[in-house]
Amino acid sequence: MDSEDPIDELLGIAAGYGGVPGTVLPTRPDVVIVRAGSVVVKAHAPGAEREPLVERMRATAHPALRGIVLQPVTEEVMTAGDRLVTVWPAGTPVDHTDPDAAPWEAAARLLARLHAVPARALPPLRAAGGPARVASTVARLGDRSAAELAVRRAFTCLPSLPSPGAYLPDTTAPGLTHGDWHMGQMVRAPDEWILIDIDDLGLGDQAWDLSRPAAWFAAGLLEPDVWHRFLGAYRAAGGVAAGPDGDPWERLETPAQAMTVQLAATAVAAAGRAGRPLDEVEEVLVESCLRIVRHRSACNSVPQ
Repeated sequence: MDSEDPIDELLGIAAGYGGVPGTVLPTRPDVVIVRAGSVVVKAHAPGAEREPLVERMRATAHPALRGIVLQPVTEEVMTAGDRLVTVWPAGTPVDHTDPDAAPWEAAARLLARLHAVPARALPPLRAAGGPARVASTVARLGDRSAAELAVRRAFTCLPSLPSPGAYLPDTTAPGLTHGDWHMGQMVRAPDEWILIDIDDLGLGDQAWDLSRPAAWFAAGLLEPDVWHRFLGAYRAAGGVAAGPDGDPWERLETPAQAMTVQLAATAVAAAGRAGRPLDEVEEVLVESCLRIVRHRSACNSVPQ
């Protein structure tokens, strides 16, 4: 939080639920996480809207998601200054220093279970937030460098994406989707892996929940064996977002390309803020954007 934000108020909420003084944990810049004993308190990103979060908290606390998504300590959405605040049980995150131990199969099974929950079984939800984040991430880019231009051009090649916060019509038959799944969105609580971070939970194309590993694999940044283990475990658990068998890319191509654009935009922006050249991984993501431009017939008179 900024210096004028009431961090003491957030610490007070944490102490009230956890019974001990809280500690601010490192996380991404737009949120604040405080741990106090067996609970964590999350101050959501600036500008987060109350009503969509209230709806998501209500759905997350529903018995249909028990054992799949971490259940909140309380459904209440509180405030600390201008931030929305929620309270959760503490868990143990994936160890990012040991990539070989990443629980890919467990993640795949959790996503398959999430995708099997009928949307009608839950309180009403809006569109999942993932697709809209692609546009908002690209919008923060400039247009001065070759990398920025490559990412922007790849974005213009993508099909139209759902707008943020919209309710989807029943005729689209959308499924339940996490909206922002990656390996950081899982914790052990207490002994089993479970999904966390419901800020983008909603209805939409469930293939988006597979888009990040699919994008890394397509860019050559995720080992084929890992990708096939993940996809195989997802399908074996009944996951439907990539088809039951055969070539998954009919369903995954657009979400994976959109995620590639988002990842590249985030990487280019981070390098720009730091005043440094792109690193090797960031270069690969930008090159992947150029491949999207070449591939998309919307940007070429003859498909490449």
